[in-house]
Amino acid sequence: MAGPIQRTAGVDDTMRSGFANRVFMGIVEWAERLNDKYSQLGNRPVYDAGEFPWAKDIEREWHLIRAELDSLLVRRDELPGVHEISSEVRSVSNDRGWKSFFLAGYGVKTESNSVCPQTWRIVQTIPGMKTAMFSIFEPGKHLKPHRGPYNGVLRLHLGLIVPDTAPGTVAIRVADEICQWEEGKVLIFDDSYEHEAWNHSEQTRVVLFVDFVRPLRFPASLVNWLILNVVVFTPLVRDATRAQKNWEKGFFRRGNAPKTAEQSANHM
Repeated sequence: MAGPIQRTAGVDDTMRSGFANRVFMGIVEWAERLNDKYSQLGNRPVYDAGEFPWAKDIEREWHLIRAELDSLLVRRDELPGVHEISSEVRSVSNDRGWKSFFLAGYGVKTESNSVCPQTWRIVQTIPGMKTAMFSIFEPGKHLKPHRGPYNGVLRLHLGLIVPDTAPGTVAIRVADEICQWEEGKVLIFDDSYEHEAWNHSEQTRVVLFVDFVRPLRFPASLVNWLILNVVVFTPLVRDATRAQKNWEKGFFRRGNAPKTAEQSANHM
């Protein structure tokens, strides 16, 4: 008689991984329905910033964030494309027209936040802050329509550099609403609705991009907390964290490289 079927470790791992992913996605779909039902502020594509009392405090200090951004943009060409850090965006953007500088991702803080201490202090005042980064759209960039993977967070954009152009030239569409960024002003929306963004100007557009925990009532609040803490251990997030750390090593090494004797002599 033939012996028991033997599977290689790689096949077993793949099968287990696929099954675990299906189970997790099933839980996420159930949680999304729960979030819709127990949302404290209802369900709509775009929210009034006035519904979030802390938003005014963010706007009040926006010049501090802008000053740190300006210092960072001196090394703009070294900043990574978002797709180079987070593989999940590659289906909507695979070029360096959309650059990033992450301070935190999926609740995991980065070394980069030490470069922008005021910005890091300010984003930590946002209740349930999970992801924070500078989002840089180069001239001509168009992020095609897509949806976020989960409605347990809301997204904040704080306008930092917004080209002064004709209405609609630099904008974001969320569901059926087209929104204009304004420097020093907060825009809050639900990225689980279809959205797209574009910069059809000849200048760079930059916003502070923050994902924060959606305000929910119990029991959705508990389920959402569990999911947002479990997602940190998924391969997608672990790979993104690894990519960010690898990029940081090169960025800080280049930025803090000691001068050679020849360079020092030239400055004497």
